[in-house]
Amino acid sequence: MAEVKVNKEQALAKRETPVLGGLFRPAFPFGRFFGGEPFGLLRELNEEMDRAFRGFAPAAKLEPWAPTVDIQQCNDDVVVTAELPGLKKEEVKVELTEDALIIQGERKQEHKEDHEGFHRWERSYGQFYRSIPLPEGAKTDQAKAELTDGVLKVSVPVAETKKKTTRQVPIEQAKETKPAETKPAAA
Repeated sequence: MAEVKVNKEQALAKRETPVLGGLFRPAFPFGRFFGGEPFGLLRELNEEMDRAFRGFAPAAKLEPWAPTVDIQQCNDDVVVTAELPGLKKEEVKVELTEDALIIQGERKQEHKEDHEGFHRWERSYGQFYRSIPLPEGAKTDQAKAELTDGVLKVSVPVAETKKKTTRQVPIEQAKETKPAETKPAAA
């Protein structure tokens, strides 16, 4: 029997459809839309929409909003500072439970622009809720809060607590035990 040798170039030359990058690509005569990648038309549409609305997109990304909060202990007070830009005191609620400080509110921003030929009105809304645990002995009835230039500062006095003493426990070396001898079972 005669041996038949087939090399890759001959096998590829006989194919009717081209293989590009290891992926099957049908040979349609309809150009880039039907002969391209499966998502080529969708990608092209997305790029066209981006170009069409490039000047109208909001400057900031619309993402969930949580205010930045700093917590520190100064002398005998726990001081919580929250950044709430653009909020009024009526839009922020501060509550104290026996063991936590709760800051919550809602941000509503509206921005209007009128230009020749178009009108743009952007709105963004978002609620936030932060619960900050308080140390034992916090005097919640003496807490104070103030909002100045978008910065909320809440001070909660903390009673001086006795420092708990700590004691180091020495670690001993475990004694090696011998395996228990097993007795043959009676028949």
